[in-house]
Amino acid sequence: MKLPKVLLLAAVACTAGALLVTHSVRAAAKAGSAKDFLKAAQHGDPKLASAGAISFGPHGLLLIAETKGASIVAVDTGDAGPVKKLKHRVDDVANLVAAKLGAPAGGVKIVDLAVNPASGKIYLSVLRTAGALPAIVVIDADGAVNDLAFDKLAWVRVPLPAKEGAKIGNITDVAFAGDRVVAAGASSEEFNSKIFSLPLPLEHGQGAAVFSAETYHVSHGKWETRAPISSFVPYEENGKHYIVGAFACTPIAKFPLDGLSSGANVRGTSFLELGSQNRPLDMFTYEKGGKRWLVTHTQRFGKNLFGPSKYWGVRIDMNYVALTDAEKINEKAAHRDTKQKSGPAGIEIVDSLFGAVHVDKLDNDDAIVLRETEGSDKLVLEMAKLP
Repeated sequence: MKLPKVLLLAAVACTAGALLVTHSVRAAAKAGSAKDFLKAAQHGDPKLASAGAISFGPHGLLLIAETKGASIVAVDTGDAGPVKKLKHRVDDVANLVAAKLGAPAGGVKIVDLAVNPASGKIYLSVLRTAGALPAIVVIDADGAVNDLAFDKLAWVRVPLPAKEGAKIGNITDVAFAGDRVVAAGASSEEFNSKIFSLPLPLEHGQGAAVFSAETYHVSHGKWETRAPISSFVPYEENGKHYIVGAFACTPIAKFPLDGLSSGANVRGTSFLELGSQNRPLDMFTYEKGGKRWLVTHTQRFGKNLFGPSKYWGVRIDMNYVALTDAEKINEKAAHRDTKQKSGPAGIEIVDSLFGAVHVDKLDNDDAIVLRETEGSDKLVLEMAKLP
């Protein structure tokens, strides 16, 4: 879930030669509009089969993971700013959305959240439980809720490939990565964990490259191919492109993207174990006080060791991402100190993310969180300060 994905590459990594911003991202930022990233665009209702993970590229380019259609749908929302931050907390968000969509109270499920960095508006992917109907809704700085009207918007649908007889069962995340769009998910093939690379411009009806990901699960002490990446951020290091992904259980690993043929197997480099019984939900990077941080927001299934909620977040010094020394990766990867709020050095729990069911970065100071409220099943939408 995830900072505004086009800005994930906006900081310079702490190690010499490691960059989080690319020439292609700079070029993307200078492009005239989101339409520059769409080819053979369609108009009218895309008739989404589903609406799962969502994120933003430049100029209001919205990326939607359509798991039931095994596709990525990219939409030029026309929402290009200026930035207006949320003015106040919005209470009982799910029922506000239900009312706007004509659903009964309790009749919607909020699947994901993304903040448009160009405008500050908050987008939700939503499932209306009656009929399993997907929708995208938008919440502005005043807390007003509206559904996204597709009738005049340009969009493309890019199918994700699977081997004959196989099926893509889930698309867990999607991000604009400067020189491409990247998605992660799972298929029914022997190598279950998949990474998809979609070339720019995104062309309606055209496909993507697919790679099978193998990851060292530190807590299990073995290489695995079945668990998909739960959430990720794009990353560049010494001119090479990667994604950094988090998995259930909970290793964080880096995967190379360059020089691979579609269908190739790719091994990740695990550099940190957050602790077992956790499911990653969202991931983003930010810069504060001259340091760069990677944030992973998770849901805990075991006992809450710290804080009031099973939803919690941790920030990690970006120096961990650049590790290549065999004595510090995979079998020798660092373990978060699960008995303390921080440790080892450069790994710290983020108090402002306790209770956040979904979170996305707005800028280097603020994130938007959809938070559970103590003693209630009602969700609130509010700003959260980044430490």
